[in-house]
Amino acid sequence: MVAQIKKITKIIFGSIFLISILLNYGCSPANILATGGGGALVVAEGERSLGTVIDDATIKVNIAAKLLNAENNLFVNINTSVLEGRVLLTGLVDNQEIRIDAVRLVWEVEGVKEIINEIEIGNRTTLKDYASDLWINTQARAVAAKTVGIKAITFNFETIQGKIYVAGITARPDLLNEMVFALKNIKGVNEIVNYVIIKEAE
Repeated sequence: MVAQIKKITKIIFGSIFLISILLNYGCSPANILATGGGGALVVAEGERSLGTVIDDATIKVNIAAKLLNAENNLFVNINTSVLEGRVLLTGLVDNQEIRIDAVRLVWEVEGVKEIINEIEIGNRTTLKDYASDLWINTQARAVAAKTVGIKAITFNFETIQGKIYVAGITARPDLLNEMVFALKNIKGVNEIVNYVIIKEAE
C-alpha cells in the first residue's frame, strides 16, 4: 500500500517537475530546479553560472527520462541531485543488480562527470518507517533555514532510514558545519552524509 502511494505520488510530481523545467527555460533559468525526487534543490543566483545551471537541469531531465523508461521502478525508487555534472543517487532498491543498472543508465547521460552512488538495498516495509523519514526531512529543512537563513534553499536533503544525505553548494563552510551539527540533533537521525561542494568566496 505504501509503495503504491509513493509510486503514484512520485509519478505525479515527476511529471510536474519535467513540465516545470520546460516552463522555466522560457521564464527564469537562473532559478531553475536542478534536482527532484523527494525534494528540490533551488540554485540561488550567483552561486553558479547560468550556463552551469542550465546544463545541470538538462542532465536532470535526461536522467529522469532514462529512469522513467527503465524497469524495476527506478524512477520511483531513486532520487537524484545534480551539481556541476556531479550526480548524487539515493534511494532503496531490491537488489545489487538493480543498483548497478541504475548507475549504468546514469552514465549513459551526456554531461555526467561523476556519480556518487548512495543507493541502498532494502525497503521501507511499514508506513511508520516512511513517515519517519519524511518527518526527519521536514525537520532538516527547518534546521537549515534557522541555521543558514535564505541560503538554506541551496541545499537538498534526502532521508533514507534515518540517514540524511545533504547536497548543495556553499562558500561558507563555517555555516555548513554549524548546520550539519544541528542536523545531528534531530530525533531519529542515525547519520549525516555530506556531499556539499565548498566554493571559494569571490
